[in-house]
Amino acid sequence: MTTRAATQPGKDTRRPRRLPASLDPVSDHQFGYDQARHLLWRAGFGGTPEQVQTLVGWGPRKSVDYLLDFDAAPYEEPTRDAFDPEIMRPDDPADIARYRAALRAGNEDVVNRFRQARQLKQRRDREQIRRIQRWWLARMIETPRPLEEKLTLFWHGHFATSYRTIENSYHMYLQNMLFRRHAAGNFGDLLFAIIRDPAMLAYLDNNDSSRRRPNENLARELMELFSLGVGNYSERDIKEGARALTGYSFRHNDFIFIERNHDSDIKSILGRRGRLDGDAFVEAILGQRTCAQFISAKLYAYFCSTVPLAPREMNPQARAVVQRMTGLMLKSRYDLKPALRALFLSEHFYHPAIMGEQIKSPAQLVVGAVRSLNAPVRDLDILLDAMNLMGQSLFFPPSVKGWVGGRSWVNTSTLFVRQNILAYMLTGKKPVGYDALADEQKYDPEPLLAPLAQADASAAHDPGRVVDYLLRFTLGSAPEPARASLGAFVDTHGGVVQRDTITALLLLITAMPEYQLC
Repeated sequence: MTTRAATQPGKDTRRPRRLPASLDPVSDHQFGYDQARHLLWRAGFGGTPEQVQTLVGWGPRKSVDYLLDFDAAPYEEPTRDAFDPEIMRPDDPADIARYRAALRAGNEDVVNRFRQARQLKQRRDREQIRRIQRWWLARMIETPRPLEEKLTLFWHGHFATSYRTIENSYHMYLQNMLFRRHAAGNFGDLLFAIIRDPAMLAYLDNNDSSRRRPNENLARELMELFSLGVGNYSERDIKEGARALTGYSFRHNDFIFIERNHDSDIKSILGRRGRLDGDAFVEAILGQRTCAQFISAKLYAYFCSTVPLAPREMNPQARAVVQRMTGLMLKSRYDLKPALRALFLSEHFYHPAIMGEQIKSPAQLVVGAVRSLNAPVRDLDILLDAMNLMGQSLFFPPSVKGWVGGRSWVNTSTLFVRQNILAYMLTGKKPVGYDALADEQKYDPEPLLAPLAQADASAAHDPGRVVDYLLRFTLGSAPEPARASLGAFVDTHGGVVQRDTITALLLLITAMPEYQLC
């Protein structure tokens, strides 16, 4: 294949073309440096210059297939015993009886011992959710399967469940493993699994739902937010769905079906009638074309371009692409890979109107800086705290709707944090003081220039070419105002390209508004 722009990013001289309203595949000739960089950012968390070059050499099909084939990149899988499953084990019935007896008798010593034991469990559990946060952030940074983690993050926001509500760290961990196991698998299988997930059952109060008092929360969100969208079901469907889900509960860390609590009478949901249970409810949902359309729209908005989820409100090109993804999903019986593969290989995905127009989430910003710039991680807790200040705390989505994303990520407060956390990773400098290990973990940016030097040994010492190269790699473009200001900066600092100069250039670039986009 052609090696156009294969050794370093250059200016894009192609004429702007109309945004395609199809999933027609991009050709090898159309897939160069900028497209490979775009794919790594959208289907993952960015990549180094060498990784971008690897994808250029592979071409679009091999690159996309590699990202989608998680088994091709061996990586240690998490297990159920990676964290302590027993912290929040329910109290023994005999202990509960003693506690209640102490309350009735006014025995404060016994009551206080029970309360202190409960507080100790809760404190240990809060410590464990922090360890789980560190584990997942480290996994996103280190994984050779970036799309797997990107999709795990997608499902975490889609089936949003917060530790703050359920207060059980191990249940959040089990749910995270569930999302990873089905990351690019079958959406139907994931929907069947989510109505058995202890974290979700607790979060939406279905664990105590019974035939005498059915709780409608899970049934409502299952249709409104998880599968069909507003306007594609009735209030009666919600009530009947709630009856179908009665008895779906959990004991400690495992799903259980409590038959005595289940309403086994006749129900009618989305046009289906019979003695429907939770599985039949899910089958009725999957039988609606609207379900495949809704999930296709969510995936399109996450990976491609922010659009309204209702097709009639989308622009015509996005609507056509989502409809094509819908058809592929239905044809594959809800397997996700065919639709994702078609999207990542499409001319539509690589159009200039799509590239460089998505605001990075806090996770994308932090993980992407490490994975693309080779920035030191330094302290995972500091990174997690910064993500929280930027509006995205892992395992703590703000509501059942998840994170709004898009423009909500950026305001005067979060931009300040975004700039500070990049400065911390690149230099060790905190808002107040320096990281004690900054000198031991000194950032070396020179390997980023390796592809430039390999193409032309003198280029890595030419300030103008280095500035152009860094802008194209970090921003996806080299706007003239940025080129001029960075060139002037190098001139005022001796006009020599060396390690500290490159780091300073990256500090200036990562503080630019354009760096917030991918």
